Amino acid sequence: MTLSQNERFGVLKVPRRIWAVSAIHGEADRLAALHELIAEHFTPGDRLVYLGNYLGHGARIVDTLDELLWFRSVTLYQPGMEPWDIVYLRGGQEEMWHKLLQIQFASNPREVFDWMMNQGAQATLESYGGNPDSARTHFREGTVAITRWTTQLLAAVQSHPGHYELLTGLKRAAYTEGRQFLFVHAGVDPHRPLSEQGDTLWWGSGFFNAIDEPFDGFDTVVRGYDPKHGGVHVTRHAVTVDDRCGFGGPLKAACFGLDGRAIEWLEA
Repeated sequence: MTLSQNERFGVLKVPRRIWAVSAIHGEADRLAALHELIAEHFTPGDRLVYLGNYLGHGARIVDTLDELLWFRSVTLYQPGMEPWDIVYLRGGQEEMWHKLLQIQFASNPREVFDWMMNQGAQATLESYGGNPDSARTHFREGTVAITRWTTQLLAAVQSHPGHYELLTGLKRAAYTEGRQFLFVHAGVDPHRPLSEQGDTLWWGSGFFNAIDEPFDGFDTVVRGYDPKHGGVHVTRHAVTVDDRCGFGGPLKAACFGLDGRAIEWLEA
């Protein structure tokens, strides 16, 4: 199976320019402000990629997903836009949330849960009406109780129109059809091709800023989250768009031309 035939990856076909939005972390106000700026600059032929971590840390996660869905509906009215021209990547926070909804299958659910809460998932849980202390009582009661709890949590997500569909339709990565760009959440393992990338996509490898040549045939790799919070970083073959949104910094978007350069930077 080729990458283009694999539904795990988003393919940006015949783009004129590509807008890439950094990790959001529940900062709904910043996202709304950034969307206004992007709308002012968006032109026919542009494409849009969100680079993951919509959830976690911030207090307005439900509003963040509502804003993502609203701007999608607005952007699809642009001439020539198709649904596949807007891609949402899975970030580490979304990966944790996916695992949380299946935590009854974990061999040590209490330890996994506590780790997730400390990594930012508590904000997401509380946004959907969950309570960490209440959840821990279910862990003491066994698998049946945990399953009942995760079922209720899933129902809470499904009660918000579009949230479940958005979170279950996330892509592992996205790339331009001509392989000028590869878009990822946190990084790549430079020793493996894209088709064999695993958890490095969510958590990074520590080698991202050292990429000094095309990776797996992609001229430039763009990521939306730096686990070390090092800020925006640009080299010839690797670009970090993240500027610590959710950790005191602004939300960033970069617009890339097919020549490999960032044409514009916006922030809110």
